[in-house]
Amino acid sequence: MAEKVEKVGVKKEKGYLYFVDKKGNVSRAKMARGKKKGGKCECVAKVGIKKKKGFLYFIDKKGDISCAEMARGR
Repeated sequence: MAEKVEKVGVKKEKGYLYFVDKKGNVSRAKMARGKKKGGKCECVAKVGIKKKKGFLYFIDKKGDISCAEMARGR
């Protein structure tokens, strides 16, 4: 079960991949489609969350940062 870590409210645009980068900020990158190459990543929102080991951080449907425990070694 995922839990909400930080309310950000990022509005997602079509054709971009949104993720939480190494610094804990929300970033996005242009997705590669067919022969078109993907783009460089750019910071959308500076949040600066501290990541815990063993958790997966992602942007949920509402544009907030959530985390879930990784299923490893089962």
